[in-house]
Amino acid sequence: METLSTFCGFAMAVQLTGVALAAWRARRRPGSSALSARRPPVTLLRPVCGLENAVEATLASSFGLDHPDYEIVFCVASADDPVVPLVRRLIAAHPEREARLLVGDDRISVNPKLNNVVKGWAAARHDWIAMVDSNVLMAPDFLGRSMARWDERTGLVCSPPIGVAPANLWAEVECAWLNGFQARWQLVADTVGLGFAQGKSMFWYRPLLDRAGGIDRLAAEVAEDAASTKVVREAGLSVRLVDRPYPQPLGRRTIGEVWRRQLRWARLRRASFPLFFAPELLAGGALPIAGAVVLAANGVWPAEAVAAYALVWYGAEVALDRVSGWPLSVRGLAAKLLRDAALPLLWAAALAGDGFTWRGNDMTVAAEEPGRLARARRRVGERIRELAAGWR
Repeated sequence: METLSTFCGFAMAVQLTGVALAAWRARRRPGSSALSARRPPVTLLRPVCGLENAVEATLASSFGLDHPDYEIVFCVASADDPVVPLVRRLIAAHPEREARLLVGDDRISVNPKLNNVVKGWAAARHDWIAMVDSNVLMAPDFLGRSMARWDERTGLVCSPPIGVAPANLWAEVECAWLNGFQARWQLVADTVGLGFAQGKSMFWYRPLLDRAGGIDRLAAEVAEDAASTKVVREAGLSVRLVDRPYPQPLGRRTIGEVWRRQLRWARLRRASFPLFFAPELLAGGALPIAGAVVLAANGVWPAEAVAAYALVWYGAEVALDRVSGWPLSVRGLAAKLLRDAALPLLWAAALAGDGFTWRGNDMTVAAEEPGRLARARRRVGERIRELAAGWR
């Protein structure tokens, strides 16, 4: 029981430290850099595919950036995509902005988004390039925030998505994953010097990537953000995150959509960064609180301590939501509980398989893992599948 008590105490210390660091990032005064003072011209690349939630608002936000000189390049794989008329209408409605739509699919990888954006990268007129997903709502100071994080040790500036405008419970669960779990821990990692790229928003200096082999180098991994992280680190530089990440309007979600998306991301993290994926099992509140219950049941902790433990655990996360300006509601608290209850299952499911489907494309991370690690992981995955079959 002493080991379990130590684990519960350590988990709480990690939880509170993570919340404190993320809250500090949200509250600190906006910085500046030599780059943000110079404000060089920028190419904004926005790969588009389909009519996503709030897509008109997110794409329209491309035209309202507070920056003196930037071009907008929309990229779509097919001229028949239903988003094309919307993009053309937005371009026509903003003649004051230099904007164009490029159509075509350059199959350099298994990653459809990377294939879509290659033509935009080649056509970009400026060396500073921001690649931003179509479902990101861009604030007027988007480029200023990104430039403020760039210094001589930086190779890439990114932003995790912050879920906003959830319209039902499962969208709230997605918010809990995006905000309190992924964004928080990515901000913490960046604060301690271990920043990871996030494909939602990547601000590049083209000559840097060209020296590493160009945009084709990002095809080395299934996920372009994992490849970007490795390219930057190999150059002896760091990935930085903006202090106040950019929002992604969620709308309505189904439980299946949330699960499939989180499983895809978990399998990608497992394959690309296994040492950082492994501790995710312990990152949520489910196992520490279960440990507190066991301690109380055995008389090691008083029963009241379990309630206090859970209150402090989730109270800290609610406080982070408030400080950061992230969505906050009673339903959101229930979503955090559902997220943490699902986390051990998600972790096991990520170990148990390699495949996923993204935008209709069947993909796998099987080739990403080193051979010895892959064999060990597959043995564990087979055991997990056997146990799951036994429960049916």
